[in-house]
Amino acid sequence: MSNITRPGDPPGGRRAAAVWGIGVSVYFVAVIFRTSLGVAGLDAADRFHVNASALSTFSILQLLVYAGMQIPVGLLVDRLGTKKVLAIGVVLFTAGQLGFAFSPTYGTALASRALLGCGDAMTFISVLRLGSRWFPARRGPLVAQLAGLAGMAGNLVSTLLLARLLHGIGWTPAFAGSSLAGVVVLVLLLVFLKDHPEGHEPEPFPHRGAAYVRRQISASWREPGTRLGLWVHFTTQFPAMVFLLLWGMPFLVEAQGLTRATAGELLTLVVLSNMAVGLVYGQVVARHHEARLPLALGTVGATALVWATTLAYPGDHAPMWLLIVLCAVLGACGPASMLGFDFARPANPPERQGTASGITNMGGFVASMTTLFAVGVLLDATDDDYRIAFSSVFVLQALGVSQILRLRSRAARREKERLVASRVSSVHVPA
Repeated sequence: MSNITRPGDPPGGRRAAAVWGIGVSVYFVAVIFRTSLGVAGLDAADRFHVNASALSTFSILQLLVYAGMQIPVGLLVDRLGTKKVLAIGVVLFTAGQLGFAFSPTYGTALASRALLGCGDAMTFISVLRLGSRWFPARRGPLVAQLAGLAGMAGNLVSTLLLARLLHGIGWTPAFAGSSLAGVVVLVLLLVFLKDHPEGHEPEPFPHRGAAYVRRQISASWREPGTRLGLWVHFTTQFPAMVFLLLWGMPFLVEAQGLTRATAGELLTLVVLSNMAVGLVYGQVVARHHEARLPLALGTVGATALVWATTLAYPGDHAPMWLLIVLCAVLGACGPASMLGFDFARPANPPERQGTASGITNMGGFVASMTTLFAVGVLLDATDDDYRIAFSSVFVLQALGVSQILRLRSRAARREKERLVASRVSSVHVPA
């Protein structure tokens, strides 16, 4: 991949890093709130007196709202810009976290998680757009991986800090206290964040009503790279998301007989592995663009193999070394899902980046939502047989891989055509 800065590319630099860092801090807090239920699942079941299916509904509803908002949010980012959309998102997810802290009933808690999911949905696409406005295009893969890395850092905070607060000071103080982080990042973004550097303002375009919105979505979807990005995200993200968001702690404690402390350490390993692998994947793809698909498919294959080995292991409990390997491999799922955006980004012009990212980002969350529901239903139907329940992972992986293989040639051919056209156009750009 060429390291030559394209004509019109933003310059990057320290100021870009500072502004982008504010956007990333918003995403960081959103992930803390999103994953807070992962360390509180057993406590939530006791607090609201619900079974596995009802418990999974918390995360399913949150992800349903998140996934359903992706295309509207992408259109909003393209239309309103990053700052406005991020500000709306912070207000919503902070209100959701605060509402969850004081929810007296299961119904109000569900409504709070839905509100949180709505605000959370506005963060990641906005951060991707912010990165594309402040950094050169060749930095895109690394910037996306670093954003994902910040998200994993948020997950680490919820796994370590929020879990201790929850068991130390109780449900309401822990969740209400954490919501203050939303207030802090809201102030930072309102005061310091800018949508783009001076001299790199996007071309203004008027809103053209519902017909324009339909054309924007249709044009993004017609690009094979957008659809390939969606299926890469779909296939790679959900095993770790399901594990971290809700079912990892119950699986390790109830099915594997571990203490909560040991289970928490293994969940932390997933996050640490994610952060380490994210740095590697970002550097590799930035230097070797053709490595995207092998990395994605390799991650899917490794995840399926280790999951199958863990679930099929003879005896009541898998050995600790195998659980450690499982959690380390699950850590690669998040960075692999970021590769989906590296297929969608070059397939779409700047004015469709938000929409295309929204379509791509739907993939993993639809898969996560489906698996969360399937695991909860199967646990209730099989008297908490985690081996059967977690086998649903393989069904979605098979579906996703079949679609990736179907679309890869068309996406590669279309991307090559765009690259050739871009080079021809750059030759004629006046100095």
